[in-house]
Amino acid sequence: MKLKKVLALTLASAMTFSLAACGGAPSQAAPGAAEEAGKEEAAEDTAAEEEDEAADTADAAEESAVPSYTQLDLSKYADTQATIKFLHHKTDRAEDGTMDKMVAAFNTEFPGITVEMEAVTDYAEDSLLRLSTGDWGDIMFIPAVDKSDLSDYFMPFDTLENLSAELNFVDNWEFGGNCYGIPYMANAQGVLYNKAVFKDAGITELPKTPTEFLDDLKLIKDKTDAIPLYTNYAAGWTMGAWDAYIGIVSNGDDTYINQKFVHTAEPFKDPGDDTGIYNLYRILYDAVANGLIEDDYTTTDWESCKGMLNRGEIGTMVLGSWAYAQMQEAGDTPENVGYMPFPMTVGGTQYVAAGGDYNYCINVNSSDENKLASMIFVKWMVEKSDWCYNEGGYTVVKGGKNPEMYAAFDGCTVLSDQPAKSGEETYLNDMNAESELSFNAGGNDKVQRIVEAAATGSETLDDIYADWTQKWNDAQEELGITADN
Repeated sequence: MKLKKVLALTLASAMTFSLAACGGAPSQAAPGAAEEAGKEEAAEDTAAEEEDEAADTADAAEESAVPSYTQLDLSKYADTQATIKFLHHKTDRAEDGTMDKMVAAFNTEFPGITVEMEAVTDYAEDSLLRLSTGDWGDIMFIPAVDKSDLSDYFMPFDTLENLSAELNFVDNWEFGGNCYGIPYMANAQGVLYNKAVFKDAGITELPKTPTEFLDDLKLIKDKTDAIPLYTNYAAGWTMGAWDAYIGIVSNGDDTYINQKFVHTAEPFKDPGDDTGIYNLYRILYDAVANGLIEDDYTTTDWESCKGMLNRGEIGTMVLGSWAYAQMQEAGDTPENVGYMPFPMTVGGTQYVAAGGDYNYCINVNSSDENKLASMIFVKWMVEKSDWCYNEGGYTVVKGGKNPEMYAAFDGCTVLSDQPAKSGEETYLNDMNAESELSFNAGGNDKVQRIVEAAATGSETLDDIYADWTQKWNDAQEELGITADN
């Protein structure tokens, strides 16, 4: 991404970050033969450019004498000397000493590699600013950049073919056949809940639909002193967690979010069967409207809510599985912390979306010595640190172990999102920026809007969806992206 594009993304981020209907414009007309021919030619040009880029990055990796991820044998580099910097968002794990302990364990095997770390609170926005200036170090977690610009900033770890043979979820930051990111952990998308609260409320079976879930939240309110659903509104970034369920979980389609969503004319329309994006956010709207959340959503607190859920003062929270370990550690009753599939059933099946969290990347402008040391550190963190497992993450390493918390997912179909089609890798980023809705890209304020509207009665859910649809259709027209019903 060129500097102008980075700054544009940062501006969009600042407009939409507090840290995914009916009506709307008609679909675009089908393109004529000349337009189709032009698109075919453009697709061929894009494919050729990606092949050239893959060859260039492969040549660059060979010239730098830095082995690829799959070529790297950690046992041969114990004497490596370098000082590298790691920029990350895990402020909680920096404060509780977890990060320092992992680096200390790393240094028992690689004493010559000094790892300096900086934890950033507002990572989504600040990381983009740091990226635009080049002042960030050697390793970071990839922020919301365009895939076509990955090679401008990061070195490839390996080809997709090689890397996917050893690791899961490595295609999210793939471009031109090369992988520029590796997840530090993976998440399965479900719901945190307190088992004791469910028992006290008389809930004997986990809910499988939005309607069942809302009924259970009412039972929690009527029969316990717990907050049925904690919104985490005030933190801002926590509200963006709802976006993670708009694809696989809500419709059972692993091609939807990266291939079909941008081409859908009315993605927020109610399918009428308790599924889809419409009913996903309906849970939040109806819970707020019916008083099934905290008394004052503006005063929620991220750190204190962890102990509250552990102690049974909160019944449920909608967050990825990464939060499970933190909730267990926050009190004296970790055995009461549970994690369940998201309450949505499509054609008789509950689907679970599993995919990579933030991805490690390495600065393309670092010295060869630092690139090598960074590659060593990333590979050690992924394969030997147990960070993913200890955080309750879904395994990144093929054949790796998963925590017991995923037992509730037995019987569900676990899928991961398929990548965008060739030539359309940037479409979702483009649509997010143009519409300013930022689905799965930190669009927290649009979800906060649902809470505000439901609490005040200022807008119906259909009002919100109509506005989103208009923005979505306008973005499709502006970008020339075909929209299908």
